[in-house]
Amino acid sequence: MSEFRIHHDVNELLSLLRVHGGDGAEVYIDLLQKNRTPYVTTTVSAHSAKDFLKKYDELKSKNTRNLDPLVYLLSKLTEDRETLQYLQQNAKERAELAASAAASSTASFGAPATASKISMQELEELRKQLGNVATGPTWQQSLELTRKMLRDKQNKKNSGQRLPVFPAWVYERPTLLGDFLTGSGTSTDAAVPIGTLPLASQEAAIVEDLLYVLVGVDGRYITAQPLTGRQSRTFLVDPNLDLSIRELVSRILPVAASYSTVTRFIEEKSSFEYGQVNHALAAAMRTLLKEYLILVTQLEQLQRQGLLSLQKLWFYIQPAMRTVDILASLATSVDKGECVGGATLSLLHDRSFSYTGDSQAQELCLYLTTAASVPYFEILEKWIYRGIIDDPYSEFMVEEHELRKEKIQEDYNDKYWELRYTVVQRHIPSFLQKMAGKVLSTGKYLNVVRECGHDVTCPAAKEVIYTLKERAYVEQIEKAFGYASKVLLGFLMEEKELVAHLRSIKRYFLMDQGDFFVHFMDLTEEELKKPVDDITPTRLEALLELALRMSTANTDPFKDDLKIDLMPHDLITQLLRVLAIETKQEKAMVHADPTELTLSGLEAFSFDYVVKWPLSLIINRKALTRYQMLFRHMFYCKHVERQLCSVWISNKTAKQHSLHSAKWFAGAFTLRQRMLNFVQNVQYYMMLEVVEPTWHVLEKSLRSASTIDDVLGHHASFLDGCLKDCMLTNPELLRVFSKLMSVCVMFTNCMQRFTQSMKLDSELGRLTLEHGTMQGPPTEAERAEERTRKELARKCLAEHVDAPQLASSFEATINKFDKNFSAHLLDLLARLSVYSTSDCEHGMASVISRLDFNGFYTERLEHLSAERSQKVAPPVPGPRGPPAPAPRVAVPAQ
Repeated sequence: MSEFRIHHDVNELLSLLRVHGGDGAEVYIDLLQKNRTPYVTTTVSAHSAKDFLKKYDELKSKNTRNLDPLVYLLSKLTEDRETLQYLQQNAKERAELAASAAASSTASFGAPATASKISMQELEELRKQLGNVATGPTWQQSLELTRKMLRDKQNKKNSGQRLPVFPAWVYERPTLLGDFLTGSGTSTDAAVPIGTLPLASQEAAIVEDLLYVLVGVDGRYITAQPLTGRQSRTFLVDPNLDLSIRELVSRILPVAASYSTVTRFIEEKSSFEYGQVNHALAAAMRTLLKEYLILVTQLEQLQRQGLLSLQKLWFYIQPAMRTVDILASLATSVDKGECVGGATLSLLHDRSFSYTGDSQAQELCLYLTTAASVPYFEILEKWIYRGIIDDPYSEFMVEEHELRKEKIQEDYNDKYWELRYTVVQRHIPSFLQKMAGKVLSTGKYLNVVRECGHDVTCPAAKEVIYTLKERAYVEQIEKAFGYASKVLLGFLMEEKELVAHLRSIKRYFLMDQGDFFVHFMDLTEEELKKPVDDITPTRLEALLELALRMSTANTDPFKDDLKIDLMPHDLITQLLRVLAIETKQEKAMVHADPTELTLSGLEAFSFDYVVKWPLSLIINRKALTRYQMLFRHMFYCKHVERQLCSVWISNKTAKQHSLHSAKWFAGAFTLRQRMLNFVQNVQYYMMLEVVEPTWHVLEKSLRSASTIDDVLGHHASFLDGCLKDCMLTNPELLRVFSKLMSVCVMFTNCMQRFTQSMKLDSELGRLTLEHGTMQGPPTEAERAEERTRKELARKCLAEHVDAPQLASSFEATINKFDKNFSAHLLDLLARLSVYSTSDCEHGMASVISRLDFNGFYTERLEHLSAERSQKVAPPVPGPRGPPAPAPRVAVPAQ
């Protein structure tokens, strides 16, 4: 940063802070200069330093961003010896590989062993041919090729909209360009050798030539050299010219070179293919050149009157020299950097700041920047005030992509909101860099409302005009952003009823509608037991409709948006597929088989929800997938609870019998109660300690949200928090939990098969006279006979149940279930304990306290860890105490 820039920034900051008096700005300037980051000094060769500085200047002239931080990083790398040594070794290996590749290609090419010599005449002829190839036509062809590429790109983007182009003859007639024509002169007459003329005549002839050269026309004794590429124009001066005159001519010729550069830039960038900003910049430069040409015309009049000497010409050309030099410098930088749109404005803005302290140069740059920024600001105004992008030449900082809104409901990984409009970094003007995010959001918000058929225009719309004070842009963009946020948020919350839709989704996906689920699970119990391939979706849809009409969900205005979805994967597979998105495992998960086992309806069942635009921005496929994972988790827990309750009902009937082997029935009842206690407590935790508190936080956050991005963030945080606290983001916890659920389901199936095999329910039901006969209530004789039959049946069934082989096998089965359930539950509690402490997941500690309310499992875990440590550690000799008594299982009353 230059000293002038430090003075300017400090004084402006003091004026903004309204600091008057005191020590003044000089104290702060001295303090800043003393604490500047020192330059890194390293010992390098003069040749390498020269190359480095040359490359640095080249990149700086192209207005390359983040160049200084890169240089700082390189300086730090040179201080790290290990890194430097590694880079040198790597460079050496790459050089050796390149050399070997070049040698092999040379050998395969098969060059002749002897090279024929070339004569001097042939060499001169070849040089002329190469010179002709490198000059005008090739340069014009490259420009035409560039224009054609840009034109094709713009036509592809603006299909159906015809963009203006210059006719071909504009480029085919070189005399229209205003630059030097190689080989042209002011006259076809042979020029008198200037060395034979007296000094005064030499000066007069050179003044005449200079006036021609200053406007892009070759003179008799000063001619322009052909160009090769984008280099600066050079001139050939008659070597017989007097040395004193030649010295002064060499000082004036840079003005002609700069004029040539500016003229070529104006003619090239005036083409529409280079964008509106460059077109406006070229027009502003053309206006400035008119003043320069007027000056040269006035000097020609003086020359005709014989009043213009070479010294006077040097004096009069001084003011224009600085102007033309700045214009040429800007033109060269824009060309080298291939700047378009916002990149051109960044270069002009940075150059304006760099001329702080030089008022004339800064005023010139401000004029050019103001003129060039007009078309850019017109695009900006349409975007932030109306939500429309009118950018046919791809110059604006916001780029539009063709995406379908419908994909939001189809693709989990669809990023419509993030990818429909994106920021193009190279097109962000440096003076709008800090506000780029708000510019993007402002237009996006208004665009959403426009796509819903509402015409919106910001009432605080004002013309955006370029200024060095960035605060002016900040205020205008902030006002537009506030209006856009308010319009879209009000549109979604009030007209589209976003919160009501979220409540409806919570009612079904998070199982908030209790009576509906009782009806629905009663109706679909038999259907969902079938394999998923045997289920008829239309039947499930009809049962869903019936359950909705029979419950209080009938009052929900959005109940018709609820649909049935039979997933191709179980919950764990779905979770792993989601976690693998945008990772190396994604392809493997996509092509993997959904599951090796046939899914049942219960395992594949889920709800889906129809969401229309623009609510699909918030409730997109990603959000719905998260809701579905939560629902499938809770729904399966509810199913397991119902199965355990049905076992409890069956066991109540079995308790009426005086079985001699009641001890293993008691073990089964105890295990069933432990399982029921586990499932109900986990359900209570998920419903009342995870979903409800998080939902209240979401509702509060939505009421205070000021932008749609805040709504998106709060909604995503709600779902992420629910998934994490419900153990769905940790595959290890989910696998252990799924094993516990599987053990519970297998236990209920085993108990139901046992009950059916004993035919307790059917036999006792058949022998019971509930309502008497058709002749009326049963008589005393009939009741006595009924009691006798019941006793005989119970005695027979009890004897059958007490068979030794059945008792032993059933007891072993129950013990195996008990062992598996206890092992998995201890594993789950151990993992929850680790995550609740090491990962600061304090919410999971509530599950531990509920499941281990009396410390029973804590003792089991301590006992297991002690056994493991004894197996690992060597035995310690010494007396042993009596073994600890086996703890009893604490279960709720049956």
